Amino acid sequence: MTQSDLQKAITRGEDSRHQFKRDATNADGLAAELAAFANSGGGWLFLGVNDDGSIAGLDGASVRRLNQLLGNAASQHVRPPVHPLTENVQTDQGLVVVVEVPDGLAKPYLDNQGRIWVKQGSDKRHVTSREEMQRMFQRSGLVYADVVPVAGTSIEDIDDKAFTAYFDRRYGESDEFSGLTREQLLQNLGLGDGSELNLSGLMLFARNPQLWRPAFEVKAVAFPGTALHDTRYLDSEDIKGTLLEQFRGAFAFIKRNLHHVQHGRSFNTLGELEIPETALEELLVNALIHRDYFTSASVRLMVFADRVEIVSPGHLSDSLSPEDIRRGKTIRRNPTLTEHASHILPYRGMGSGIPRALQAWPRIDLVDDSSGNQFSAVVWRPEAEWRSGTGGDQVTDQVTDQVTDQVTDQVTPEMERLLLAIDGEVKRADLQQALGLKHTPHFRDAYLRPALEAGLVELTIPDKPNSRLQKYRLTAAGKTWLQRRSD
Repeated sequence: MTQSDLQKAITRGEDSRHQFKRDATNADGLAAELAAFANSGGGWLFLGVNDDGSIAGLDGASVRRLNQLLGNAASQHVRPPVHPLTENVQTDQGLVVVVEVPDGLAKPYLDNQGRIWVKQGSDKRHVTSREEMQRMFQRSGLVYADVVPVAGTSIEDIDDKAFTAYFDRRYGESDEFSGLTREQLLQNLGLGDGSELNLSGLMLFARNPQLWRPAFEVKAVAFPGTALHDTRYLDSEDIKGTLLEQFRGAFAFIKRNLHHVQHGRSFNTLGELEIPETALEELLVNALIHRDYFTSASVRLMVFADRVEIVSPGHLSDSLSPEDIRRGKTIRRNPTLTEHASHILPYRGMGSGIPRALQAWPRIDLVDDSSGNQFSAVVWRPEAEWRSGTGGDQVTDQVTDQVTDQVTDQVTPEMERLLLAIDGEVKRADLQQALGLKHTPHFRDAYLRPALEAGLVELTIPDKPNSRLQKYRLTAAGKTWLQRRSD
C-alpha cells in the first residue's frame, strides 16, 4: 500500500470495515477489535491514525511494540486464533501500521473472557442475544436450527397420511428402511431424535406446527396503495400449517390479489397472471426453506398496487450478497429441511431458484437488511396497471415509478434528504437534528409524511404510531431507490 492509497482509504472515514486508532497498549482491547472484524466479514485497522482521520504517525520503536502486541493478541487472546496481516506504510508524519483482518472461517471468535464481539458501524458491540449467538454458530456449521428438537412433541404429532405418502413416494422401494419402526424412520431421516420431532419434522409433517412454533407462519396483506403504513387493506390472512400448506395458501393469496391478463386469449378465459407464476413460486419457496428459523418471526407477504414483497426473517450470511445469489451462489441455512422439502415443494435446488425467477421476470429487487435481520424480494408489477389508477387514489401522488429512470421526478428534494439521513432505525428527533430542522410540523409535513405515504419509509412500531419508542427505517422500496440513485 502506497502513501497515496493509505490517504484515499483514510479519507473515506471509519465504517464497519475500516477503523482508526492512534495507538494500542492493551492486548485484551486489541483482541476484541480483531474478533469483531473476524466475526463481521473482515476489515482493516489503521494504527497511527487519529479518530478524525489525521495521521499521527509512529516511530520505529512503537511499530515494533505494536507488532509484538498484535501477535500476542491474535494468538493468545482470541479463540480460535486469528491471523491478521500487517503492512507498515511510511508517511510524512511517521509510520502507519495497516492491519488486515480476514473474514473468519471458524466463527464465532471469542476474547479471553469468552465474549463474542461484532462490528456495529465503526464501533463494536458485545453479542448477548441467544438468537444471534445461535445464528453465528449456524453460519459456522456448528449447529442448524432445522435439527433442533422441539420440546413436547412426539411421533403422535405427525400427520401419518402426509408422511406415509412422502415416504412411499421417495423410499417405498428401498430395502434400507424395511422393518424399522416409525420412531426409527424419523430418526434415520433426520426428522427427530427417536422421541421428539425436530424443527424439520415439525414444519414438514406435523398436524399443527404452530401449536409449538406459532411465529412460523406466513402473514399476508394486500394494500390498495403503495404504502406499508396504510390502515386500509383489501385482503389479509395468517397462513398456517406445514410448509406445503403455507406455500399453497400464500400462492393462492397472491393469485387472488393480482390481475390476470388475456394475452390474446378469449375474453371468457381466466388469462395469465400478470407476473409469471414461476417467478413467484421460486421466491415463495426460497423464503420458506431458507429463512432463519432461529428468529421467532413470520414470513411476510405484502401485495401493493405497484409491487409484491416477500420478506423472510434472517439476512444473508457474511459471505453472500444479493449479487451472489443473483448468480446462483447459495449456502444451505437449513440443510435437513431443504433436503426433504425439495421433494415436497416445487424446489429445484442448487442455487437455481433466484436466477430462474429473474429469468422469468427480471423486474425483481433483492434487498438484504442486516440491521433489521431480514431479506426481501421486491417483485415489481406491470407498470401500466398501477400507474393507471387500479391501485387506489393514492398512487398518482406517491412514488410511481421505481422501475424506470423517472423515479427521480417523483421524489422531492426534502424526501431525498430524509432518505439519505436514515441509517438503520432512527428516532424522529434524531432525524430532525441530522437534517438541521427545528420546526417539527414542517419536518413532518414536508419530509416525513410524504416519504411514509410513498412507501419509502416505515414505522418500526406501526401499531402504535405515537409510541415514545417509535423509530423510522427505510422500506425495501426506499433502499432500492437509494441504491439506484447511487448507480
